[in-house]
Formats: sequence, structure tokens, C-alpha cells
Amino acid sequence: MKNIRNMDVEWGYTGDRGPEHWHTLCDWFSQGAKYPYQSPVNLSKEATMSEPESRAITFCYKTEEFTEKEFKNTFHFVPPNTESYVIFDEEKYYLTDIHFHTPSEHTFDGEHTPVEFHLVHMNNTGENLVVGCLFTFTQKENKFSENQGAFIWKTETHQQWFDPSVFLPEKKSHFHYLGSLTTPPTKGPVHWFVFDTVQEMDQAFYERIHEGMLPFNNRPTQAMNGRKIYFSE
Repeated sequence: MKNIRNMDVEWGYTGDRGPEHWHTLCDWFSQGAKYPYQSPVNLSKEATMSEPESRAITFCYKTEEFTEKEFKNTFHFVPPNTESYVIFDEEKYYLTDIHFHTPSEHTFDGEHTPVEFHLVHMNNTGENLVVGCLFTFTQKENKFSENQGAFIWKTETHQQWFDPSVFLPEKKSHFHYLGSLTTPPTKGPVHWFVFDTVQEMDQAFYERIHEGMLPFNNRPTQAMNGRKIYFSE
């Protein structure tokens, strides 16, 4: 295997370059796969521990500019100025990317939802924290609908302006566990916070960003390997 980087290695979700083969494609992917707590996982309230209040996550999001990009087999909203952040364990993690997987990567009691959005954060030492938001689709008007004004699109320059809180549910109950990135090099540790509320997303909004994307891009759920899953109301 050659010691080459993620962006230089072709990988996907089927065949010889699918998830079960990622660790064979290069040394970097192989090293990431050795981390024992891989993501995504199946989540169930029956197999969780209560999260101490001292481990709460605080969202400090604001309306900011995003640029749309297509790479790593999906669509991304990338904020050039990283003005939004979360606070966890007295550490700031800045929002660096929003992308989606279809169907969902995490499952609730073994069940997928149609789509899962990942809000990816990084602190000043390069450690990741990811927030997962799961959705079903609706034809009814909701916060993602064009006439609600949550998103300002500048199509010709591939720019948007919005508050990333639009992806978060009103009720903030969530699972928290230690895992990995779900795309190569699947390195960890990564703090995962996955909301247990399955929200509705305007089908038209999803179709706008899904056009030309893979029909599915979800990594299968991974073994727990004895790790603890926490739940916070």
C-alpha cells in the first residue's frame, strides 16, 4: 500500500472500494481503521447510561456564509469563516462542515431513516466532534421550505447564508458516545452527539442538494466493542 492521502485515493460504497475494503486502499486508511471504536453504531435507549450534566454540550451558532462543495461522495456546506461553534468539556469546537448520508448511518433500534446530516466540528488541536441529525421527508411546508427564508442562496457563486441551528431539533435530547469518522480514514476518537428526535425535511430542499449525488452513501453500523453509550434528556 502507498502512503497517500484521503483526497488522492478513490473510494466509494460498492465493490472493491466499498466500506469493507477501505482499510486496504492505503496506509492512512489502514491506520484509521485500527481505532477500535468505529462509527456509525446502532443506538437504543435500552442500552444507555445517563449523561452527567457536567458533560452537556452548548450550541453557539449564528447566521453565517457557507460555500457549497461536492467531494468525498456527497454534498457539503462549508463555512469559510467558521463563526459557529459548540462548547463541550470547556472546549470550543468550531463548525467546519455540514454534509449528509442517505440513508442514515446511525440506526435507532436497528432502523434507518431516509437521511442523516452531520455537523462536523474541530477544536484548535485538530480533534473532531460531530453532531448527527436524522430526518424523514415531507411534502408539507416546514423550516427548510424556500418561502420560510431560513436559507439565502446565491446560485451563481455557490454561496448560502443560514443559521446552522436550522438542522437541530427543538428538543435537544441526544445520545453521546466515542467513535470515529464514518468516511476514510475513519480515524478516532471523535465525540458523537446524535439527536434522538427524527425531524421532517422539505423534500424539495433535499432534492436541491441531492441532485447528482450517489443514491446511497452510508457506512454500515459497526461493532460496539464494549464502549459506553450515554443518553441525555
